[in-house]
Amino acid sequence: MKFNHGTAIVTGGAKGNGFGIAEALAESGIKVAVLNRHSPEEAVNRLKAKNKNVIGFTCDISDRTNVEKCVRKVFEAFGSIDILVNNAGVLLYKPFLEMTDEERDYQLDVNIKGTWNVTRSVIPYMLKNSYGRIITVSSVTGEYVADPEAIGYGTSKAALVGFGKCLAMEFVDKGITSNVICPGFIRTPMVESMAAAANPEDPEGELASYAKCIPAGRLGRPEDLGPLVVYLASEESAFMTGSAIVIDGGCILPETKTL
Repeated sequence: MKFNHGTAIVTGGAKGNGFGIAEALAESGIKVAVLNRHSPEEAVNRLKAKNKNVIGFTCDISDRTNVEKCVRKVFEAFGSIDILVNNAGVLLYKPFLEMTDEERDYQLDVNIKGTWNVTRSVIPYMLKNSYGRIITVSSVTGEYVADPEAIGYGTSKAALVGFGKCLAMEFVDKGITSNVICPGFIRTPMVESMAAAANPEDPEGELASYAKCIPAGRLGRPEDLGPLVVYLASEESAFMTGSAIVIDGGCILPETKTL
């Protein structure tokens, strides 16, 4: 892929999908800044083996002041911000009638408002060069499928699809594209914790049961998302904006649950 502009921010880039994405960008020669709620130091050190131009900041994306401070530091370090990957997100499984306002707001504040905060802070820097690539990681949950007790997560992830499309319309004439990725079951710490909660005695067996529901015959891997993000971040994707791309091994395709 060709990159005429090469600085990226990846939120939630210290583990799971975020790390896989950050790693793929770093391997492509992109300067990468990892923003993560918890210290990204270990992830940054691992990524530096792929590209020395990797930095990280501890950042709570639900705190707009904190976000603006971190984004400014990225610009000061690299001189531009060309690519934004909105990956950070949280999930709480709980029945709708039992979920507290605080638990609801936690998911909406991180998944929706946090994504809003980072994007709002980054776009002015993109406008300086009339160039930008915004890639938002949503989910098949909410927009295409739904699970019991995942209403906070599903609601927030579905909202991100609309968010990404509206951004595309508003900034397409300013050299900025916006696309959304909707992953299915990817083996991340989040999915592993779901499996452990559902089947504490045999979490691996639970993960295997998830894989049986996927036509591709396996769970996704964080590195499966990386090449797609690299394409969307590249010059080759210039005519692509406002898309929501499912990457799930065919999970949402069957008409029945029996394969």
